[in-house]
Amino acid sequence: MNVSEAVATRRSVRKFTGQPVDRATLTRILEKAQRAPSGGNTQPWNATILTGAPMQALFAKVAEQFPKGREAHAPEYHIYPPELEGAYEARRFGVGEAMYAALDIPREDRAKRLMWFAENFRAFGAPVLMLVHTPKYMGPPQWSDIGMWLQTIGLLLREEGLDTCFQEAWAVYSPQIREVVEIPDDHIFFCGVAIGYRDPDAPVNCFDVPRADISESISWEGWD
Repeated sequence: MNVSEAVATRRSVRKFTGQPVDRATLTRILEKAQRAPSGGNTQPWNATILTGAPMQALFAKVAEQFPKGREAHAPEYHIYPPELEGAYEARRFGVGEAMYAALDIPREDRAKRLMWFAENFRAFGAPVLMLVHTPKYMGPPQWSDIGMWLQTIGLLLREEGLDTCFQEAWAVYSPQIREVVEIPDDHIFFCGVAIGYRDPDAPVNCFDVPRADISESISWEGWD
């Protein structure tokens, strides 16, 4: 698989087969991903990779809090800016509605939507969950570096026939994560990454996710 194919076939997978992922494969991918760019070669990314009993312990811990709803949420950063509006908010809303349409869950069926939202915190059935964190003093440039590292991992996983779901949703349960996983007190928790093999027949893995035309975000100067 070349890079273009990996980019074209990568998507947020929300139903995995549960097929185990070999640790040697993940090690090889993570070693390659160390070549991801970072300002000043700081390499500000840190992660804990869960599977088996430790992952199930985290799922159980979060399940205790889930019925409390937003009252139990305690993210360490804004997952979306409070001021999000216009095309940015329209895209966020649109992909959510497309996902629920693929699942055949209407907007008025709040109970089923909530049940589906809970699948976030079971990593959508993936056998591996990576939890990403970085020192609190790191700024936007270093968070950008972490994003480039995560994208590199995502594309390398596609090369191996694996898939991901990058899950900032895990940030709402950072206190519970810290109870189960050793994250330094001076680090901020960023996101989870579900890793595994996609179920190719699941409708939630097949709906169209449109991308804006580059004319909406790119301008050109000095070109004929």
